[in-house]
Amino acid sequence: MKNSELIVTVQEKFLQEFDQKGLMVFSPGRINLIGEHTDYNNGFVFPAAIDKGIALAIEKSEQPHSRILSLDMEDEMLMDMDNFAQGESLSWKSYIKGVVAEITKMGHTIPAFNCVFKGNIPVGAGLSSSAALENSLGFALNELYDLDLNKEQLIRISQRAEHNYVGVQCGIMDQFASMFGKKDHALFLDCKTLESLEVPIPLVDYEIVLVNSNVKHDLAESAYNDRFQSCQEICVKLGKESLREATLVDLEQIKPQVAYQDYVKGLFVLQENERVLNFKSALENNDLDRVGELLYESHEGLSNLYEVSCEELDFLVDLAKQKPYVLGSRMMGGGFGGCTINIVRKSECDEFEYAFAKAFKTKYHKDCSIYKVALSEGTRVIA
Repeated sequence: MKNSELIVTVQEKFLQEFDQKGLMVFSPGRINLIGEHTDYNNGFVFPAAIDKGIALAIEKSEQPHSRILSLDMEDEMLMDMDNFAQGESLSWKSYIKGVVAEITKMGHTIPAFNCVFKGNIPVGAGLSSSAALENSLGFALNELYDLDLNKEQLIRISQRAEHNYVGVQCGIMDQFASMFGKKDHALFLDCKTLESLEVPIPLVDYEIVLVNSNVKHDLAESAYNDRFQSCQEICVKLGKESLREATLVDLEQIKPQVAYQDYVKGLFVLQENERVLNFKSALENNDLDRVGELLYESHEGLSNLYEVSCEELDFLVDLAKQKPYVLGSRMMGGGFGGCTINIVRKSECDEFEYAFAKAFKTKYHKDCSIYKVALSEGTRVIA
């Protein structure tokens, strides 16, 4: 669904349900060019907002409860504004409750509101629909109730909602990219200081193409937290606040003292941080061949050291290596399914789509999904 259709759908549903026109906010999903699993280690990342996201309509309510409708889930929630207790299981409602609860913890009162939202971010693709949802609601409540929160405070609210209500110890990258994205640019982000640099992406003859494996293996969320814990174990041994303060020499010195699986996780993070810095330099020098090499190197580390890839993602990256019109490819996101990100020569995009769809279907007897993305503006009011 195009963004224009998405927005109209949400507007019309809000008018139908509440007989008024709501404040409209759009919050994008994100891709990450390089720098995977470095964000929760205070490292460097290179994300960008994309032209797919969540449209949300909101307005104040005279009722005692907030009423929130998820058009994608065909579900709704009545929320007691004095009780944000978790339900029995995680769902989209956990993200909503988490954002409102974290705002109230800061001393703000949030009266009841009505809300409708819908997204066009492919589910399970690793494009951070959760961050888009969190940001859209936090941003909308800030506008609606004049809370005077800045964007950095809003992304911290979104992150804490993820930690405290969803149980995922995520870094700040997803929320930051969704909130601060700029059209035709990526963000070189230091996750320790939140200093960022808007970097133009000079892909004149190339497109960013995502291949969604449509696979999500069961251990995805638990494995994410396991890897977070591995990195923490190394930091404890090193006496460091995070892996950002560690060097390869430091890591080698404690190698006999830590489990091998923890050691290789730390090794990957330190190497990936270096790749992000090299990626930035390659872009600044318009060295697209080096850009592609770094993407392949990143995937190699994600697969063999951090062990968050899977057979389907490795197959897609190996296939990309065989195609001279693909500059570079790697898995993107938390892992164990989701997407690969590919930089593909524009003139060969149709051939890419045909070849990859056919090969994946032949190998796994199911379809992958393929779509181009453009780099977009961040969270914003649209009407």
